[in-house]
Amino acid sequence: MRPAAPRVGPRAWRARRPAPGRPGDRVSTHRVRVLARPEQAAGFALAGLPVTEVRDGGEAGSRLGELAREGGVGLVLIDGALHAALPDETRRRLARQPLPMVVPFPGPGWGRRAEAETYLVELLRQAIGYRVRLR
Repeated sequence: MRPAAPRVGPRAWRARRPAPGRPGDRVSTHRVRVLARPEQAAGFALAGLPVTEVRDGGEAGSRLGELAREGGVGLVLIDGALHAALPDETRRRLARQPLPMVVPFPGPGWGRRAEAETYLVELLRQAIGYRVRLR
């Protein structure tokens, strides 16, 4: 059996060349970081994002300051409750800087449980013909 030829086809050499660019074109890459409570951190870590665990707004503010000074960080995802607990001065300072962008995400919440239970009871009533009581 013969080994495969290193080049196949008349124009295979083009694949090895870098894409043409104009002078001055640069590719910049910025990192993503996550500030989350310990109970949320595992999910982000499983998704492959580097997570910094924080417990309250004060600690989140100091960690955000470190990330802003670090350089190379373009996006910081932060739990919404932690973002709301940040000192006003910290939020204003971060809003004036182009990077890192600080984006709050909603944390888990169970506030709509009664609404969901009512919907489920009504769905079961329609399916089986009588009302059930959930425990």
